[in-house]
Parts: sequence; structure tokens; C-alpha cells
Amino acid sequence: MSHSSAPERATGAVITDWRPEDPAFWASRGHRVASRNLWISVPCLLLAFCVWMLFSAVAVNLPKVGFTFTTDQLFMLTALPALSGALLRVPYAFMVPLFGGRRWTAFSTGIMIVPCVWLGFAVQDTSTPFSVFVIISLLCGFAGANFASSMANISFFFPKAKQGGALGINGGLGNMGVSVMQLIAPLAISVSMFAIFGGTGATLPDGSMLYLENAAWIWVPFLVIFTLAAWFFMNDIAASKASLSEQLPVLKRAHLWIMALLYLATFGSFIGFSAGFAMLSKTQFPEVQILHYAFFGPFIGALARSMGGMISDRLGGTRVTLVNFVVMAVFCALLFLTLPVNGQGGNFIAFFGVFMVLFLTAGLGSASTFQMISVIFRKLTMDRVKAQGGSEEQAMREAATDTAAALGFISAIGAIGGFFIPKAFGISLDLTGSPAGAMKVFLIFYIACVFITWLVYGRKAKK
Repeated sequence: MSHSSAPERATGAVITDWRPEDPAFWASRGHRVASRNLWISVPCLLLAFCVWMLFSAVAVNLPKVGFTFTTDQLFMLTALPALSGALLRVPYAFMVPLFGGRRWTAFSTGIMIVPCVWLGFAVQDTSTPFSVFVIISLLCGFAGANFASSMANISFFFPKAKQGGALGINGGLGNMGVSVMQLIAPLAISVSMFAIFGGTGATLPDGSMLYLENAAWIWVPFLVIFTLAAWFFMNDIAASKASLSEQLPVLKRAHLWIMALLYLATFGSFIGFSAGFAMLSKTQFPEVQILHYAFFGPFIGALARSMGGMISDRLGGTRVTLVNFVVMAVFCALLFLTLPVNGQGGNFIAFFGVFMVLFLTAGLGSASTFQMISVIFRKLTMDRVKAQGGSEEQAMREAATDTAAALGFISAIGAIGGFFIPKAFGISLDLTGSPAGAMKVFLIFYIACVFITWLVYGRKAKK
């Protein structure tokens, strides 16, 4: 038994010898280690999405327990975590090569306990000022940044032929956290669970009790468990260590910015619609109990993302992305037919159905654009290193670092959609009383993405 396989069992778990592209290594050891890291990464990321989108379920209920915030303020609370999450994804993208995947996953999962505990106390005191909710919602954004480091980390473990599938599973099942939270939070707030910790609940006008603190506190025990799981059972890969100066040149690539735009249209739509859909439905169809159905959209989008990586590995990411944008544009246009005009008409079932297709395509496109990023950046870096006379092994290592940095940075830009979309709905409703103005902007953007994908990647990539 060689020395290199010894550290695998140790809790320090730093792997010094890692060659996923070597078939013999992958079969004997690599596959097992990569799978174990993936299956601990998934629940950590799923919990991160639960915490990141907490306010999409909490904001709708704040007026019920006695807070007197305006509709625009409530939209603001659902939008802010996406803003801090997007901005923090940039530094988070560079953290795994600096600190190691195991350490960083444990740390970034553990710190999410802070906003959860705080929010639980804040919602029980109606004198809590709006500014405190703003701070907590920005802290929830830290959870959204985990995606960048998580995807970068998993990309180091898998060979390129399996990356689309692995990133699809990690990202897709991670995205599932939005729907898990929107399903569990409404159930959790109807029962007393944490009375022992001071969860008192609020009495509603109809005499029923609402334990809004549970929406935040229910995640704490799970966060503790998976922080420990990450610390004791994940691995740090020594070869993935890289300084900031080695990771930053990727920002000079034109492809980074083009792909960031396409990812903003897909993942930005997924996270923006997830954050804003419940509030939007409430304004358009106040008679519908939307929190009973809100989780369906993110659920469909996350499933589509899990499948989308594998489909893209097979059919080519460019082709999947192109068809996907066409469908997004068509259904965005159809949405106008379902909205009430001046409070009259409108069809909730059609509105809901069209939105479900938008969630589906946003999820599918998130996976196919990510697969394109892996392929494009790997090829660019390999070609560059070889042209400079570098070895195959050096090219592989730089390609892995570049791809991870690109994935992280592009995911940061995509996440900004989570801020702009709910904010656009809020502004559009404020100015015109209808979300149609915001939808027009999205429609133009999707049509632009069809042309960009075709012009830059579609024409020459006929494969």
C-alpha cells in the first residue's frame, strides 16, 4: 500500500495524490472518494438554499403577526439576500483553493446558524425595526454564496467527462433547498416546536396560532449535523491549492462575461422567480393561498437542473441552451395573457402553469450553461498552456483551477437575478399596479440571449 492512500482515512483528510482523469486511479479509489464528498456536499448546499430563500416564506407572513411594512419593503426583504449572496459568491469562489474544500464547507455551513437563530427571535417582537430585518436578510445572503464554493469544490473531484452530471446533481439537489424550505416552512409555523427555547408564537385574528420563528429555527439542528459531517468526512485536495493571483486572470476572458450573461438569464431567473413568486401571486391573485403551492416551481426547476447536466453531457450544452432560451422567451410572452388587468380577469391556473414552465427552463438552462462553462474554459486553458510549451499535467491542473474560478465568478453574476427580479416586480407594481412592465424587460433579455447563444457558440459548435 503506497503512502499516498494513507491520508485518505485520517481526519485531516488532505489528499495529496489526486488524478481523476486517470481511469485506473478513478476506478480503484477516485470514484469512491469523489462520491462521498459529493453526497456530503449536497445536503450542505441544500440547507444553504433553505436559509438563502428564508425570507420568500417569512416576508409574506410578517403582516399577519403584526408588522406594518409596505409591500415594497416586503419585496425588498425577499430581494436583499440575493444581493449579498451574489456579491459574496465572488470571494467564496476563490476560497476552496485557499483553504481546502472540507474546511471551507464546514465553516460556511456552520455560520448559517447565526441568521437562523436571530430571525427566530426577531419575528416574535413586533417592535423589531425594519433595519434589523434588513441586516438579517443580508446575513441570509451568506448562505447563497456557498453555491460558488460548493460547485468549485466538486469540480475538482470529478473527471471532465463526468463533470456535467456531478455539477448537475450538486447544483440541482442544492437548488432543491428552495422548494424544501417553501414546503416545510408553512407546515413548521403551524405547530409549536421550540417552546422550550422561547418560541411563543402569535395569535391571529381568527384565533389560530402562528409560530413564525419555526421557519428559521427548524434548520438549526440540521445545520449542526452537516457542519460536523463536512468536517469529519469530507476531503481537502492538496493539488487544488492555488493563490488568488493564479485564479484572477480568468476575469480577463471575454467568454467569462458572455457566459455570465447567459447564466444570469437562466439561474438568475430561477432564483429571482423563487424569491418573488409567492409575493407576486399574492398581489395578483390575493384570494389564492399561494404558500400551499409556491414550492412546486423551485422543485421543478431543481429537478430540471439535476437532469440538465446529464442531458448536456450527451447532446452538447450549446444546443440545449439555445432551445431552452427560445422556450423561455415564448412562455414569458404568454404570461401577459394570464395576468388580471386593473384587478379584473386573469387566470391563476394559466398564470401558475406558465410560471412552472419558466421554472423548468430556468433550471434546465442553469445546468446546460454550466456544462458549457466547464467545456469552454477547459479547452481555452489546455490550448493556452500547451501553446506555451507546458506539460499535459500542468495544463490539466491549470484547467481545473480556471474552470473552478470561472464557475464561481459566473455563478456570482447569475445570483444577482435573485435581487433584480423581485425588485423589478416591486417597482413595476408600485409604478403601474401591474408586474407587466417588469415582464417586458425579461422578455427582451431572453430574446437577446437566443441571439447571443447562436452567434457566439451555436454557429461554429455544430456538435
